[in-house]
Amino acid sequence: MEWPFSTLDVVIFLVTLVGVMVVGLIAGRKEDTSEDYFLAGRQIRWWGVAGSIFGSNVSANHMVGMMGIGFTVGFAQAHFELGAILGLMVLCYFFLPVYRKLNIYTLSEYLEKRYDHRSRLAYAIIMLILMVLVEMVPALYIGSRSACVLLGETGTTVTVRDVDSEVTNFDPVTGEPVVGIATESKTFVEVVPSYYVAFVIAFALITASYTIFGGLKAVVYTDALQSLLILISGLTLAALTFSQLGGWDEMMTLDTVGDLAKGIAPAEKMHLYLPSNHEALPWTGVFTGLICMHCYYWGTNQFIVQRALGARNDIEARTGIVAAGFLKLLIPFFAIGTGIAAYYLFQIKQPDEHVVSDIAFTKLMDLVVPAGYGLFGLIAAGLIGAILSSIDSMMNSSATIVSVDIYKRYIKPDATDKEMILVGRVFIACAVLVATLMAIFVLNPNSERHFFLDIVDYQGYLTPGILVAFFFGMFWKRGTATAAFVTVLGGIAFSAIIDKGATWWLADVLDPQTNHASAEWVRANIGESLHFFHRVILVLICSSFLYVIVSLLQPAPTKEDLPTWQSTQNVSPLGSGLLVLGIAVALAVYISLGYLLVYELLSPLVAGLLGAAWTLIARAPSTVKSIGRRLAETDQKLVGVILTEDRVWSTLLCMLAIFMLYYYV
Repeated sequence: MEWPFSTLDVVIFLVTLVGVMVVGLIAGRKEDTSEDYFLAGRQIRWWGVAGSIFGSNVSANHMVGMMGIGFTVGFAQAHFELGAILGLMVLCYFFLPVYRKLNIYTLSEYLEKRYDHRSRLAYAIIMLILMVLVEMVPALYIGSRSACVLLGETGTTVTVRDVDSEVTNFDPVTGEPVVGIATESKTFVEVVPSYYVAFVIAFALITASYTIFGGLKAVVYTDALQSLLILISGLTLAALTFSQLGGWDEMMTLDTVGDLAKGIAPAEKMHLYLPSNHEALPWTGVFTGLICMHCYYWGTNQFIVQRALGARNDIEARTGIVAAGFLKLLIPFFAIGTGIAAYYLFQIKQPDEHVVSDIAFTKLMDLVVPAGYGLFGLIAAGLIGAILSSIDSMMNSSATIVSVDIYKRYIKPDATDKEMILVGRVFIACAVLVATLMAIFVLNPNSERHFFLDIVDYQGYLTPGILVAFFFGMFWKRGTATAAFVTVLGGIAFSAIIDKGATWWLADVLDPQTNHASAEWVRANIGESLHFFHRVILVLICSSFLYVIVSLLQPAPTKEDLPTWQSTQNVSPLGSGLLVLGIAVALAVYISLGYLLVYELLSPLVAGLLGAAWTLIARAPSTVKSIGRRLAETDQKLVGVILTEDRVWSTLLCMLAIFMLYYYV
């Protein structure tokens, strides 16, 4: 791969990069108060909320990692986007109303108002570890690695090694594919360490420059621009890829029946559901552990929720969250679907090259993007934008926690706004230094692991207890402060115990010498090791029992006006009961449709349409009620209210997600 950038590419890339930095510096040039710096003065419009949530979430880990897993595993990776819709709805209509009514800066503050300072401090420390070490370090890693590959021969080296791989031949009589193992010479592309280090430092300095001085307003404006770049670059690369392959229908044909003339066997990657013992994305884990992780990530995660806390009003916040959900539904097609298309395109055009999943994005750019039109520079700018938009969000959110939850709460309660802003800026500088050093000295820039799934695994160790504390705190006023604190820490302990215990148990059961009667069942349904999705749901169950038991062993909370969802939204016990009943009925219908689909009593299309229709019916009462309230409170016409009512759009969003869950079975 030679130097891929033309003069026009370089100009577009540099203008875009400099433009984003300038916008960030201008947007945040007058941040005088802590509310300005950490929450953008609570004046963010809905499009800023949407762009910042999407940009913060869709980092280089997403653009590169999602395509890489689509390339190797398949469309099942789309569960990370489809399940996100549930998490966004939980935030939008359950958690966010409570947060905004309390007028808080951080979610740690909610835990203190609901419980006490111990849970607040525990949450703050865990979130700092997650944002700086588990999120920021990988963002620098994957972004710098991808940038090296973009440089072609300048930033990479090429080696040839013999590897054992599956080889597909076709029976001369039947024409059926026959899979065997053969040793082949493959070309490996590895990044040059010196260039990797240079990019890590460059990305850290660029992002820190406008985040330190601009605060959340700078982050929101730059994230909105970078989200636009991400969409343009992702859709452009997808269009170029499918045009060379022959379109989406051609990919579906290759995936289902293959192509005998081209020597391509069907890989059947366009399926959402993989066996329960699958090493990457088991369907049982998707509907248990991953769903719960979505609720944590979107509902109780400071660096996501902070954008909605800074919204101008509740309507702007909800509308922004719903709009971000629509953007999320594009990712299965322009990132994951493109990764599957790349899998077949590489077999056709570069059959002898070994492509590691995390460099599939940049290798695909080299293969399909025409030179001399500026497209390479545009897509590269989108990739860099994805890197910056996630790092800046983590910087600002971690600084908010340090300034508000640690410095002002424990060190100097009478700290002025200027002092809090200074502390935040100093912490950002320190966090950037730590993340940069770890990205350089700890991570291997030529690793072949699925880095995106590794990040999710690490999150799953630290967060189950947090989700339990938030969930019970929102919906059960009997929960105690000690129960919350013990559960937040106990979730981490349960994660380690269950992980190690399952490893020991599976090794014993699957050991051929022990000859366990259940060995075959375990191997077929669980696999050789306990998947982290399954571990998460087990930890959540244990943490929930711990929370309830500790709460019941203690006197009931004596605080008045506990900030629960029911109390802040004036929901009666009858209303809560009807809500639980409605959720149970809805789940029963969805499960029934799934049952009929599995046993081929319904086609995927019919099941998807019925699922979407049921979603419309289930959401109709609350949507109609909200429209009626808006009509009574404003002078807007019915059409205007419908077009601007977030529940209308969130219903459509849920219908689309449900349809996809059935259609791509």
